[in-house]
Amino acid sequence: MPTPPAPGTPPDAGAHPVGLSIVVPVYRGEATIGKLVEALSALRPAGGLEIVLVNDGSPDNSGEACRAAQDRAAVPVTYIEHARNFGEHNAVMTGLRHARGAYVITMDDDLQNPPEEVVRLYDHARLGGWDVVYTRYAEKMHETWRNLGSRFANWVADRLLDKPKGLYLSSFRCMSALVVREVTKYRGPYPYVDGLIMQVTQRIDSIEVKHYARAEGRSNYTLRRLVRLWLNLATNFSVLPLRLAVFAGAGMGVLGLIGAAIVIVEGLMGHTPSGWASTMTMMLLIAGVQFLILGVLGEYVGRAFLSANGKPQGVVREVVPPRPAAPLAAAADRAEPGLASP
Repeated sequence: MPTPPAPGTPPDAGAHPVGLSIVVPVYRGEATIGKLVEALSALRPAGGLEIVLVNDGSPDNSGEACRAAQDRAAVPVTYIEHARNFGEHNAVMTGLRHARGAYVITMDDDLQNPPEEVVRLYDHARLGGWDVVYTRYAEKMHETWRNLGSRFANWVADRLLDKPKGLYLSSFRCMSALVVREVTKYRGPYPYVDGLIMQVTQRIDSIEVKHYARAEGRSNYTLRRLVRLWLNLATNFSVLPLRLAVFAGAGMGVLGLIGAAIVIVEGLMGHTPSGWASTMTMMLLIAGVQFLILGVLGEYVGRAFLSANGKPQGVVREVVPPRPAAPLAAAADRAEPGLASP
């Protein structure tokens, strides 16, 4: 990890009405979002707290649960509803655009990210002067296949992104307002928040936190969603797949030359060149590589086409601002004296 900078607050900290914003993308979170908001409302971070809930077209009654949680919350809660499901990272981007804090924490709605770790994560970023602080887990309580998928995604990120070596990319992260402002400039339809972060800053650290088993239901990340996430990472923030396609084509060309040389040598020595089976094997191999290269090119071209045609990153149906009874000043009064900004 890089050497931490001198402690301090963001230069524009006074421009933000609240110290910490917490952005929560909600999908099938009907049973957990109320408990999460209640737990977060009990926190007392320096500078006060607000919560931004983004209902990403959830098919259950998450919308009603979010509104009920907003009415009961002791801190300001903004409720945002997407017109349909756009994906977790799209929902996070929408939430970031409505966050007003000097720092912003993103976390899941399933209570696997402990609310009691929020203030420690926030203070580590704020007092250490970090632009971004990720969390890592001593033990992840996901299903085995999900853990394997996360490891693979991080392995891919290590090779495609300019990120600190060994950094675990978690959705439970804290970002400064500077990073949020730069990240939200991206308007394309395929956001990958961590990729955008790596393009903005290298002042990044991580801390170890607890990870709980899922309180209700099962993970919303299916294999299909994980594959889409990997494609966003691979094709939006790197040209490495295109370079690999070039290398694959060059490799097949070399194999073809070797095969041709073998056939010529066999003919000169009076032997009958290898027949139909070897020819078909080579043709199928070359055809497979060609289709792979075309698929990679098609993915890039298709995404560029959809971006050029204005495919939306997210469509907001409704924004319900915080209740007047929960002003930001009241939230700031809840801050513990010992956590005042330096």
